[in-house]
Amino acid sequence: MAALNERTIRVGARDLHVGSTGSGPAVVLLHGGGPGASGVANWSRNIDALAEHFTVHIPDMPGYGKSTKHIEHDDPFGDLAASIRGLLDELDIDKAHLVGNSYGGAAALRLALDRPDRVNRMVLNGPGGIGTTKAPPTKGLNALLGYYGGDGPSRKKMDDFIRTYLVADPGSVTDDVIEGRYQDSLDPEVIKNPPLRRPSGKNALRTLWRMDITRDRRLKSCEVPTLVMWGTEDKINRPSGGPALAHTMPHADLYLASGIGHWVQWEAPDLFNTMAIDFLRGEAGR
Repeated sequence: MAALNERTIRVGARDLHVGSTGSGPAVVLLHGGGPGASGVANWSRNIDALAEHFTVHIPDMPGYGKSTKHIEHDDPFGDLAASIRGLLDELDIDKAHLVGNSYGGAAALRLALDRPDRVNRMVLNGPGGIGTTKAPPTKGLNALLGYYGGDGPSRKKMDDFIRTYLVADPGSVTDDVIEGRYQDSLDPEVIKNPPLRRPSGKNALRTLWRMDITRDRRLKSCEVPTLVMWGTEDKINRPSGGPALAHTMPHADLYLASGIGHWVQWEAPDLFNTMAIDFLRGEAGR
């Protein structure tokens, strides 16, 4: 992977760790919310290809990696969207492409709803927050949310989570990836206060509804051109979320990757990179 310009940027009350590379229009890559996730690790098979066409910024999302761990749990996607917008301000970027996986996809979509003037085009890879109040959580999402529960984090839990739920082909993930994610999941601050967890307390129902983006009426009028990619074997976020977005958003195209799990960008990097680059350059889609 190409050398990154890595730095820590103050955004409001948080420090966000960001790596940047490439040249051209700005693209921000937003990683998923599983235990031990971080920006560069999530997008390791995509950064070089995208950097041939764009200036790529890869932050550790609030709550993850080397960034400040605090998250506003009453409205997590709104909080993340505000943080991304603040990062764009600090990077002096008026408008950027957003590429979001899972948790990061939900954050990207929320930013496009809150401030469409700051988003050029989006690629959403199995985004979270799609129809989450309309069905019970998947087994994969339960495994994610339960990672820090019970006896706490373990390497076995991490192995089971990634190889059972993140990918369709367990052999596509090396032991080094498992070990790296496991070690990154052991931050004492995260163990004490996981960034992604089940809503609780007196505002739990309100939070749950806020996190279901399909209940946001603005979705029907979102003008941001969007490519939705979803693995047909996704066990975290139901693939039915793809058609739901395509039928609701006026400028959303959908691609279902056959035989691929939640990590399309990892299991099918050549497919993902080609489609994302073409779409962001305006050479595919609307």
